Amino acid sequence: MIGTMTTTGFRRRPLAALAKAEYLQFRRNKTLVWMALFFPVGISLAMYSIATREEEPTTATAAMTFELIALVALLFVQYYSVLSMVTTRRSEGVLKRLRTGEAADWQIQTAPTVPGALVTIASTVVVAAVVYGTGTPAPVNPLAIVLAILGGIVLFSLLALATSAVTKNAEAAQITSLPVMTVAMLGLASIRKILPDRLAELADWTPFAAISDLVSLGASGRLAKSSATDAALDFAGTCGQLGRPFATLAIWTVLAFALTRKAFRWDDRG
Repeated sequence: MIGTMTTTGFRRRPLAALAKAEYLQFRRNKTLVWMALFFPVGISLAMYSIATREEEPTTATAAMTFELIALVALLFVQYYSVLSMVTTRRSEGVLKRLRTGEAADWQIQTAPTVPGALVTIASTVVVAAVVYGTGTPAPVNPLAIVLAILGGIVLFSLLALATSAVTKNAEAAQITSLPVMTVAMLGLASIRKILPDRLAELADWTPFAAISDLVSLGASGRLAKSSATDAALDFAGTCGQLGRPFATLAIWTVLAFALTRKAFRWDDRG
């Protein structure tokens, strides 16, 4: 529990102590752990298995698999778990009590993001090991995939903190999370491809669209909306295409940070 941390350890490493406490709380929730560990990996590898059942794995298949693991892990593990935990801590008065201690506000806000971040990274590594261990061609630009996952963790953590301002309790998170999840899903490559041109252009600027494009560039050398018949870029070529998705990710991150600074509530009465 947060209240059982040693005073000495807390003074020396407040973020580490808080993150450890959040991890212990996360681990004790068996349902949450089960869903976080097996839901993202299971869905992604199931789709990968179906896609490669009758044909050799390709970079396009890898891009689709990484897009799926990113969507499920970032939304249902990172975003939703942080939203739920922060809202619960606020309702229990934990956040307000922690502010009277030596931890800075940013450390208190960051700690709940650590368990989901670790699970998201671990899930991505497991999926990558299976994908590339079964004969899929090597990624064109692994750095783009890493940037997508790490940037996504930061962005969706901030969005969760911002959403908590309008979330009364953990049960209400099922409703207040829907707008973010809906907008995020509009960024899926399969959805953007079937939208009318004007709507597709708007969807290209949604937060998950940036992650989708970064993952696709890294895995296949193509933007997510590109056809499998389009020529794949090499490492240098993909670096030249990272500008727009990276800028989109950065803009959303800055907006989410500003909204969190302005709207985040430490107490249900404030």
